[in-house]
Amino acid sequence: MTTTTSGLTAVRAGVLDYEAAWEEQRRLHESVAAGERGDTVLLLEHHSVYTAGKRTEPWDRPMDGTPVIDVDRGGKITWHGPGQLVGYPIVRLPDPVDVVAYVRRTEQMLIDVCAEFGLTAGRVEGRSGVWVPEDDRGPARKVAAIGIRVARGVTLHGFSINCDCDLAYFDRIVPCGIRDAGVTSLTAELGRRVTVADVLPVVERRLPTLLA
Repeated sequence: MTTTTSGLTAVRAGVLDYEAAWEEQRRLHESVAAGERGDTVLLLEHHSVYTAGKRTEPWDRPMDGTPVIDVDRGGKITWHGPGQLVGYPIVRLPDPVDVVAYVRRTEQMLIDVCAEFGLTAGRVEGRSGVWVPEDDRGPARKVAAIGIRVARGVTLHGFSINCDCDLAYFDRIVPCGIRDAGVTSLTAELGRRVTVADVLPVVERRLPTLLA
């Protein structure tokens, strides 16, 4: 299923292996970079997988031999899997390319999505992603992660938002290389089940925020 809003086409890709989604990203990136198609966002779930960005340290990785796929995005290691909505925007950034501004727009989109479900989330200085602030339940905890790459002025990789995933997967790694904060989900924070199917149309509606 595809929908187009403000010139941005969203593709619901279902559940894909990470490698298959990575191949599709590269195919779309080539088309967008060549001017053969417009900005496109893949929205999907992955089968359970750990992926490591370029800044991942050896001690961030699982100690139990769990396989990890090394990728060319920024950032460190994270987990993708069932109950987590992943978005891969393949969009052309305006000249001059401002990657930080694009990350901030992505964060704002995810903050707005959380707000629609009744969760107050925001930014943490010096850390990308979207966070639930420290409160009586514990320290600041990440509900959505961002890791991107820009090639030929067009973005790759993207964001993930934890809906109702099993947070135990994050216990095997140092998620995003951050040891002094936790990981959470919409379901865990709101005390009610919020599924990928619930979040998908809200993210689709908010995607134009990504465009400058």
